[in-house]
Amino acid sequence: MRNERPDVSAKLNKMDGYLQVLRALMLRDMRTRFGGSHIGYGVVVLWPVFHVFLLVGIFVFQKLPSPMSLDTATFIATGAVPCLIFQYISREVMKSVITNKPLTYYPQVKLFDVLIARIIVEIVTGFLALIVVFAVFFAIGIDPLPSDPFVAVSAYTAAIMLGIGLGTINVGIISFFPGWLMGYMLFGIVLYVTSGVMFLPSVFPNEVYEWFKYNPVVQIIEWMRLAYEPSANLTIDYIYIMIWTLGSLSIGLLLERFVVRKRG
Repeated sequence: MRNERPDVSAKLNKMDGYLQVLRALMLRDMRTRFGGSHIGYGVVVLWPVFHVFLLVGIFVFQKLPSPMSLDTATFIATGAVPCLIFQYISREVMKSVITNKPLTYYPQVKLFDVLIARIIVEIVTGFLALIVVFAVFFAIGIDPLPSDPFVAVSAYTAAIMLGIGLGTINVGIISFFPGWLMGYMLFGIVLYVTSGVMFLPSVFPNEVYEWFKYNPVVQIIEWMRLAYEPSANLTIDYIYIMIWTLGSLSIGLLLERFVVRKRG
């Protein structure tokens, strides 16, 4: 028993030290990316909110009807929110390696810590933006609560996991090809336009719709919309989404462990 107490104390001290490192990395990310002020961070939280309501404004101004029984604002939000959280995480995890590379020369800081810190920051930022979107919806008289909250949370979680998985793969790619940062940003634009944020892929002929469904983001968006309209004629291949999320995460972690660390 006497020997166990020092071991437990040492483990607790080590854990406390690790949490302090993560906290410092998260604060540094927020200060360097958001101008070092609460106002700067607020702008970044509000940016995806502005994105959502800009699309809503365009649809309303052009008098474009929602292709579902959902109102236009809810239809746009159910597509934009999961797509944006996926894109932000997958892109910013990759950028964190570039911006925080000098910190890894300190023995207390590992590349994996940098990735974890950025992932947490992006999840928190996305969640705060989601709260603001809900608040605006309530203020303008729209009920943003889904018919099936569990389905909505599951779809949102899947978007986060896919973002983490592809983000870690991106880290492995830029260790060989730094230009991939710009390439992925261009790829992200194409992915966003074709993922069904502003339209309903299921209205296309079955032959075309089947091609759309190879994109996991399309199915995650449909998953989210099912939470708001359970009777919609949408079929989700949950196994396919899980293969993408868990498979990409596994590949990304293997790249980080056996490729990125050695090159670093």
